Amino acid sequence: MKARILWIEDKHTEGPSLVASLRRKGHSVEVVSTGAAALSRMKENQPDLVVLNAASMRTSGARICKSLRELAEGLPIVIITNPGRQVASDACANEILVLPFTSRKLINRITPLLPTERENVLRAGTISLDIDRKQVTCGEREARLTPRLSQLLEILIRHAGEVVEREHIFQQVWNTAYFGDTRTLDVHISWLRQAIEENPRMPRYIKTVRGLGYRLDV
Repeated sequence: MKARILWIEDKHTEGPSLVASLRRKGHSVEVVSTGAAALSRMKENQPDLVVLNAASMRTSGARICKSLRELAEGLPIVIITNPGRQVASDACANEILVLPFTSRKLINRITPLLPTERENVLRAGTISLDIDRKQVTCGEREARLTPRLSQLLEILIRHAGEVVEREHIFQQVWNTAYFGDTRTLDVHISWLRQAIEENPRMPRYIKTVRGLGYRLDV
C-alpha cells in the first residue's frame, strides 16, 4: 500500500539519502529538517509513519520521538542512529536502525508498520481517494478535501473514463435537480484541479466535455 511517510533529516546530512528508494516504491515522502517542523506538519496532516534520521542530527532522537508520540500516540516511528549511540528504551520508537544498512533493510523494517489497505480507498490510475479521511493523493501531490469536493471526486473516480453529466453531479453532490447556473460546479472543479493537477490551467486528469460535463482521464 502507498503510505504517507514523514522523514526528519538534517538538510546538511552526509551520504546518500534513502528517501528516493521509498518514493520508488510508490510511497509519498515529505522531508523536514527539524523536530519542530515535523510536529507542525503532523498537526496539519498526520502521516502513516515517521522516520527520524537521528544520526544526521547528532542526537539520540529520544526527545523528538517522545514529542511525536505525545502528539500521536499510535504513530509508528523508526529511528536511524549511528553505531555506538545509545537510544533509550523510553524513546518510543517501534524500530531502531543502526547505520550502515541497505534501502532493502529499511523497506523490510517499515513495511509491517504501515497500515493495511483500507476498504474505503478508491483508486483510479495514480489517483487515490481516502473517503474516510477525505484525502486525495496523486503522484507526489497530496491534499485534504472538503466533504463536497471529496464527494465530487468520488463520483468522477467511480465513473473514470466516462463523461459525467452536470445534471447527474448536481443530483448526487448538491441533492438538487436544478443546474441552470453551473458556476458553483465550475468553481468546485477548479478547486479539485488545484488539489490534484500539476498545472490546473492545463488539466491532465479532470477534463471538461463541453456542453455535457466532466470526465476523469487516468
